[in-house]
Amino acid sequence: MMTFRLLVLSLLFTAGIASADDRHLATEILREMIGQNTAPSGGNDLRPAVEAIVARLRAAGFSEDDMTIVHSGEKLPNLVIRYRSVDPQRRPILMMAHLDVVEALPSDWSVAPFTMTEADGYYYGRGTTDNKAGAAILVANLIRLKREMFRPDRDLIVMLTADEESSGDGALKLANEHRELIDAEFALNTDGGLVLERDGVARAFMMQTGEKVYVTYRFEATDPGGHSSVPRADSAISRLARTLVALHEYRFPIDLNETTRVFFERTAASLTEPEAAVVDAVLRGAADAQVSAILDDFPYINSLMRTTCIATLIAGGHAENAIPQTATADINCRVLPQFEEAGVRDALASLAAPNKVSVTKIQPFRPSPPSPLNPEIVEAVTEVAQEFWPGIIVVPEMSTGATDGLFVRNVGIPVYAVSAIAEDPGDIRAHGRDERIGIEAFEDATDYWYRLVKNLSQGFAAE
Repeated sequence: MMTFRLLVLSLLFTAGIASADDRHLATEILREMIGQNTAPSGGNDLRPAVEAIVARLRAAGFSEDDMTIVHSGEKLPNLVIRYRSVDPQRRPILMMAHLDVVEALPSDWSVAPFTMTEADGYYYGRGTTDNKAGAAILVANLIRLKREMFRPDRDLIVMLTADEESSGDGALKLANEHRELIDAEFALNTDGGLVLERDGVARAFMMQTGEKVYVTYRFEATDPGGHSSVPRADSAISRLARTLVALHEYRFPIDLNETTRVFFERTAASLTEPEAAVVDAVLRGAADAQVSAILDDFPYINSLMRTTCIATLIAGGHAENAIPQTATADINCRVLPQFEEAGVRDALASLAAPNKVSVTKIQPFRPSPPSPLNPEIVEAVTEVAQEFWPGIIVVPEMSTGATDGLFVRNVGIPVYAVSAIAEDPGDIRAHGRDERIGIEAFEDATDYWYRLVKNLSQGFAAE
């Protein structure tokens, strides 16, 4: 006979409603994660963060056999958690997030970046959106499912990586050397796929099925040097500077692919009038010259329409009173998946050559095939999205950034990023100052993932 407690849990499970305790758990896990400096200034040491997660999971009933750590560096543990089905009928679902974050300088922020601060309906802190919210959601929901004695018809796997913001070696190693730990029918990634919000209203649910290709080059100018009191007509820094100005003024061609064309067709109604005008012009085949200057005012739209390259690091000179012998700049490019790498390198070389600047690739070019629109997944994503945001449309998206999904896709596991976090694309603060997530958006995303995973694993509460 079902006890009263199990009856209550079963009813909550069936309705998919998070209790106050469930939401408090997710918030506390996020608070704990934000409080751990997993940026370079924290020593790039992910061990305390992983130890804290393991302690929570162990207390919730997960065994040592359910948790595996694979190191991609001495201080870089990548954690794989398996929620086991007692009678698996289908291949597992893999869920993904990362625990490392980019640097945040306290002097730049209005709040302490490595302490979660609640203000004005938001949680502030480095990693609130990229990507500790995703990690907190996955861990909190695993604990919730374990507490409810949920019985899925397939294993549920969570992969939490330690170096997504740098080398990506954790995901690369898991995918290529420990495939058995993460092998799945498909993967759901928390690191992408926002709910596009305008004026506080959810307009579209993004489902990331592909991403631009990440590659970095280095511009380098050299010179024999000499005493700064006897300057010559040119210098390494001057030649590098002219090359960077040329890069700033250069525009790669507009080139929509299948995903981005559908994306713009379906999101037209959610765009502002100026955005809609330039998108309509592109869809109608307007020449690059007619729209390029306008696109500069809309960085997100611009990044979806073309390959982009930007200088991200610069260095030069060796003494205050010496003509510089070397000047370098790292150029980070995000390449459309249909664009050949040779086209990027040739474009950079054409900008650098007139100034006698060399071009060297310093980060590899790793293409990744877009994931197919699997009807089972699309229908489940759409069904649950409609429960939370009635009438919302689900739109396939190509991410402008790069994620661990690259490495998982490249070993044959389709990846779909559906963070379900509502954000205004004009105020996305990941990697920037005062990164934040709306409190309601975080709670909705936590509940969304709980319902989505339940729908895709066809489980039931124990009686």
